[in-house]
Amino acid sequence: MHEYMGANRRHWDEVVPLHAASEFYDVANFRAGASTLKTIELQELGDVSGKTLLHVQCHFGMDTLSWARQGAIVTGADFSKQALATAAQLAVEADLDARWVQSNVYDLPNNLDGQFDIVFTSYGVLSWMPDIGAWARSVAHFVRPGGTFYIAEFHPVSMIFDDSDGADDLIVRYPYFPTAEPLKWDGDGTYAVGNANLEHRDTYNWPYTLGNVVTSLIEAGLRIDFLHEFPFSTYQFLPITHVAHDGSVRLTQHDGSVPLVFSIKATRP
Repeated sequence: MHEYMGANRRHWDEVVPLHAASEFYDVANFRAGASTLKTIELQELGDVSGKTLLHVQCHFGMDTLSWARQGAIVTGADFSKQALATAAQLAVEADLDARWVQSNVYDLPNNLDGQFDIVFTSYGVLSWMPDIGAWARSVAHFVRPGGTFYIAEFHPVSMIFDDSDGADDLIVRYPYFPTAEPLKWDGDGTYAVGNANLEHRDTYNWPYTLGNVVTSLIEAGLRIDFLHEFPFSTYQFLPITHVAHDGSVRLTQHDGSVPLVFSIKATRP
């Protein structure tokens, strides 16, 4: 697993400056006061003013700092040194307070002290985790008694379909259930910069099921308050989607029949 995660870290270190300069992330608009948070998490987490919030797998911190704009006292954690350097600079430019910790999720209990009112993570994080059980134990470690863990994430059902250019229907291409070996990707480009030429092209992902996630959080000592599933997404990761008038991403075929995003809120008793 160290080999796979090392390859992933090198990839993310490389793409950080590309993402920070991309139209997709629109950093200039963020500096001017925009938020990157989506309606789902804003409505479901509610008022965070004065609460301590740990954002796990924070990339270069735009969501973390958006929570700071909502009044939270924020800490962002990521395994990419380049990501956190960019996050720290962005915090200065946006005049926002934040603390940054470099660590992969599994080692984070050894690299960060304390517990938090809210532990948060979102969108595109779980497929990078080779062990969902260990991930759940790590995030649960940081939830104070009575505190909240929250995740909004792409639904694992949505990740099984053909995402290649030209795919014109929901055709199963990838596994839903965990596999003995990770899925390897070795192409140029990223979700934010499609034409990027990369040195570190190889990345590794692990399929997970919704049952894996829920059961792992329960076994880690958290109480599930809700599990919600949504027939829309926040990102066009399938070719048969379009952006609706309300800004959500919906299927052009089978709209409303397939879950594309889920959210879980859990509490430490």
